[in-house]
Amino acid sequence: MISTLPGNFPGSKSPYLMAKKNQNPHLNPDTFRDALASVRDDGKRNWVYPKKVKGFFFRYRTYFSWILLAILFAGPFIKIDGRPYMLFNIFERKFIIFGAVFWPQDTILLIFLLLILFVFVILFTVVFGRVWCGWACPQTLFMEMVFRKIEYLIEGDANQQRALNDAPWTGDKIWKKGLKYSIFTFFSLLIGHLVMAYLIGVDQVVEIVTQPPAANMAGFVGLLAFSGIFLFVFAWFREQACIVVCPYGRLQGVLLDNNSINVMYDYVRGEPRAPIRKNVVEEAPKGDCVDCGLCVQVCPTGIDIRNGTQMECVNCTACIDACDEVMVKVDRPTGLIRYASENSVTGGVQKLFTGRVKGFSVVLLVLLGAFITLIATRDELAGTITRFPGMTYQEREAGKVSNLYNITLINKSFESQRVEIAALAEGMEVEIVGAKEWVLEPQTKFEGRFFLVRTQAEVKVPQEKVILQLLSHGEEFDEIQTNFMAPVGVTNQ
Repeated sequence: MISTLPGNFPGSKSPYLMAKKNQNPHLNPDTFRDALASVRDDGKRNWVYPKKVKGFFFRYRTYFSWILLAILFAGPFIKIDGRPYMLFNIFERKFIIFGAVFWPQDTILLIFLLLILFVFVILFTVVFGRVWCGWACPQTLFMEMVFRKIEYLIEGDANQQRALNDAPWTGDKIWKKGLKYSIFTFFSLLIGHLVMAYLIGVDQVVEIVTQPPAANMAGFVGLLAFSGIFLFVFAWFREQACIVVCPYGRLQGVLLDNNSINVMYDYVRGEPRAPIRKNVVEEAPKGDCVDCGLCVQVCPTGIDIRNGTQMECVNCTACIDACDEVMVKVDRPTGLIRYASENSVTGGVQKLFTGRVKGFSVVLLVLLGAFITLIATRDELAGTITRFPGMTYQEREAGKVSNLYNITLINKSFESQRVEIAALAEGMEVEIVGAKEWVLEPQTKFEGRFFLVRTQAEVKVPQEKVILQLLSHGEEFDEIQTNFMAPVGVTNQ
């Protein structure tokens, strides 16, 4: 459902679309499907200068963005018992989500969590379209509510920005551009540090920025890389991130149907569109759309919403506010562009709980049930044992032989755990390197080493299977099988 309207409307040859010097001709309803609004006929970029918008939806989007940005920037600083509330450490494969720690051994849980998120996004899109993109997506939040507002403050509205970019390089232009990109760089650095804080933790980020770059070159390069990417996206790439890179818009074609709610132009009421002319008697009835073009001028992706639901539309509601303002001025009902579905526009009927919605809801509930069950039944302690690489066995005094092993223990509980290890094989001894037992702090991972030792004369096979018992406070929580290697029937003299 990329477009729901016919390719051409009576009276749709808007003077605004055809006469503007820098306006893309692909906004013409005859050709809008053939090219992106941000690309010219010669393949060069058609820079989008959205007009400053105001109105009901923009006001509440602004309030909502303040809340989301506050949560986003506060996230890395929120801790529970000394642990981050949210952490996505892909380098150490440690994830903390709402205070719960997930390790590599919890891969199945992370898979279910991602599936739940994916199905929820599908379900939400089927019902409410791309409301996420317009109201909560970080790209939209930073672009429209931070960087765009800085641009308006320094360079002015759309026409002033266009004139400034076309003007020769004077002192005034150098000052405005220099100031804008300096502030853009500052905020990009801020966002880059924020992302790193979510990846490695705020304490590590503070350590990186308070030390010379040479002390932690990898972290320093990472901060610069993230900051450079964000500066590139918000200063130059801008709406192309939504149009070209993000796959979400392309999913609309298979996710949306005639009952999905989107930012929609009511073409039944609005067509045929025509400007208002004083002292002119209209020979035929006209629709409510006065063909002012403001809905196009305020669009951050440069499309004409009157052409129907399109891939580039992020449901930002700017066109709703612009159109409602015009409708009030010309004494016509607001809502010509509004949140609506195709069926509500054509037949006045809105049905949300359709068969598709029911199906996706059932799948989501099943996944949630499975995830809750796995969380409730997962072991609080887990361990893995591997042979020490590059070594087979070590001969000892008194006719004994040993093998060295690595052990990784993960404490998923919120209490300290004391872990012991025992070998379920007659005559097999366990020697822990550096301690008699291991103590694990809550929600932590521990790596250690130990030896398995037995008398050489008792070795019956060169590779013996051994079962190791892991105990916490005297109770077994896991059994792990490994191999013990030694030559057969040889004793030290």
